[in-house]
Amino acid sequence: MSKSYYVNKNAQSNGDHEVHDQNCAGLPAIENRIYLGVHDSCHTAVREAKNHYTQVNGCKYCCPSCHTQ
Repeated sequence: MSKSYYVNKNAQSNGDHEVHDQNCAGLPAIENRIYLGVHDSCHTAVREAKNHYTQVNGCKYCCPSCHTQ
């Protein structure tokens, strides 16, 4: 199922910019996120986010298959 994805403009303490789907409870405020488009999976959304930031990770809650430690 396709979803809209966003990347957080604010990095986590480890430097990661997290990718979230449209339904995530941790979705950043609108002024703190970049729209990545509609994707079939978090994997393509993470690839798109890497066009904006070098250090990107999937949210462990809404994108667990794209989250790395």
